[in-house]
Amino acid sequence: MWNSDELDLDGYLTRLGHEGDRSPTPANLRALHRAHVLNVRWDNLSAYLHGDVPLDLAALQRKMVSGRGGGYCFEHVTLFAALLEALGYRFFVVQGRVVMGSTKMLPTTHAMLVVGFDDGSRWLCDVGFGASMLEPVELVEGPEGVEVAQDAWTYRLRRQEVTPGAVGWAMYQPAQGPDTDDGTGWMVRHTVTLDPQYPVDLRTTNFFVALSPHSPFSRRLFVQRVLPDRLHVLDHLELTSSHPDPSLPTETRELEPHEVPKVLADVFGIEPSEEDAALLVEKLTAS
Repeated sequence: MWNSDELDLDGYLTRLGHEGDRSPTPANLRALHRAHVLNVRWDNLSAYLHGDVPLDLAALQRKMVSGRGGGYCFEHVTLFAALLEALGYRFFVVQGRVVMGSTKMLPTTHAMLVVGFDDGSRWLCDVGFGASMLEPVELVEGPEGVEVAQDAWTYRLRRQEVTPGAVGWAMYQPAQGPDTDDGTGWMVRHTVTLDPQYPVDLRTTNFFVALSPHSPFSRRLFVQRVLPDRLHVLDHLELTSSHPDPSLPTETRELEPHEVPKVLADVFGIEPSEEDAALLVEKLTAS
């Protein structure tokens, strides 16, 4: 299904720094998820620069494994799904709605995975969010769901109505100010129903996200790097570094277009080709 026979398994695991046991266990899933999030960057460079985001495994490996580049959720999930399939995990892919405190109905433009084990547990994997969870979170039934701490970050996952008439799962994170606070100090990050998705479904949504003028990813540069205790975000020409602890200051800096390629390398560990760096400066200057 996810073309794992085409995967350079050793190369990908080397990229992640994962050594030793490869058996499909919950502990190894947590280790692989964490390694992917911390080592493979999130960006929309392909959509912003070229309006083309290939999801075939050969292209993804050239870009994100041997090329050590990044990508956005559809790229991350397609690559990670091939890894899980190669290692024998039982899983399916889902698509959800990014909310981030909004009260509007937003489209299902975010891909994730659900992994199941013989003990009946199911785990939501979210390796392609940008400010991704470091590890999977278990889908726990009940009115309170589950609240987890992952290093300095905290999340809550709860089963509830996620759109009118549809019950699914809502992932919460601490609110980012009064406009996003649901009254408990939390806000909804994204919602999802557990309807299995397949490569053809991701290609369809990916086409919209990469090319539609209604998609911010076709019009604006976004890059993110999450660390155990910090988040770096480049929103077009605004660079911010923030902490999970709201008492710590957020650092913000406006960049000039010519500064962006060096910031990509120094802060995010992304080194675009000379051609892409020149095109990036040109597009940012014209925007």
